[in-house]
Amino acid sequence: MSTEERPPSPIPAEPVVVPVDAITQLLESFARRVEDLRAADGVAKQIQGLVHDAVGRGALRDALTGRWLGHAVHPVLTDLPIGFWTSAFTLDLIGGRRSRPAAQLLVGLGVLSALPTAASGAADWSDTAGKERRVGLVHAALNTAAIGFFTASWLARRGGRNGRGVLYGLAGSAVATGGGYLGGHMVQRLGLGVDHTTFDQLPTEWTPTLPASEWLDDTPRRVRAGGVDIVVVREGDAWFGLAARCTHAGGPLDEGALRDGCIECPWHGSRFRLRDGSVAQGPAFAPQPVVSVRVRDDIVEVRATSEG
Repeated sequence: MSTEERPPSPIPAEPVVVPVDAITQLLESFARRVEDLRAADGVAKQIQGLVHDAVGRGALRDALTGRWLGHAVHPVLTDLPIGFWTSAFTLDLIGGRRSRPAAQLLVGLGVLSALPTAASGAADWSDTAGKERRVGLVHAALNTAAIGFFTASWLARRGGRNGRGVLYGLAGSAVATGGGYLGGHMVQRLGLGVDHTTFDQLPTEWTPTLPASEWLDDTPRRVRAGGVDIVVVREGDAWFGLAARCTHAGGPLDEGALRDGCIECPWHGSRFRLRDGSVAQGPAFAPQPVVSVRVRDDIVEVRATSEG
């Protein structure tokens, strides 16, 4: 056959590539729809009430929210079930028949570790409202479904139905991925679980505020210095100052009560020691920034401490 008679070479089909921007827009749209899911508010409030009754305001709440760790517990614990389930999924793909007992064990460990993870997440979520509460509810629902799928996976594997167990595991992984995305959205976009004083720039020089004669003993008062709100408390000759926004959720500490050398946030009950800003009671886990206070010519002056 001559060159002229040869049929033209077929044009190779270009692979179908979904633009990253399209995926991002789809996920963003999903998260925004969940934010606006006002129909879930009634159920969310009822569940929050149950969580508050179960957790209380004492040691259990502090343990679940992370006061002892100085960091939120929930993000740390999530690594455990994710790690166990991902390892099981990997063994399902490349481990062969001999890896089935190990994969079953990993699935079970993932389910067990997911229980305290869910409890810590519920404690954090119980203080939310609005968009954070709606997204958190769906996040919890997806992760609860994931636990159900992986529990079914473990039972199927234990009963000798490995193929069915693998399918349940795949379903659990897919649902958990969706829940994980919403968890990241709550932190990165809605600011849940972050220190609300992180970007406050306390004045580094002594800054005058109000006359000392305007203060009453044991009565918190808010002042503004260097663009930052500060709560100042006078106890006799002693003066104390802290950043006025609660590190936990931004609550106004100047509206809180004083008790036992601490100031209590009126929103969620976190208590901070006036002398050093340390957390005496959660749900806050980050200490309150401390401000130095002095009186010169009857004017209260404030500045960041040397540590701040």
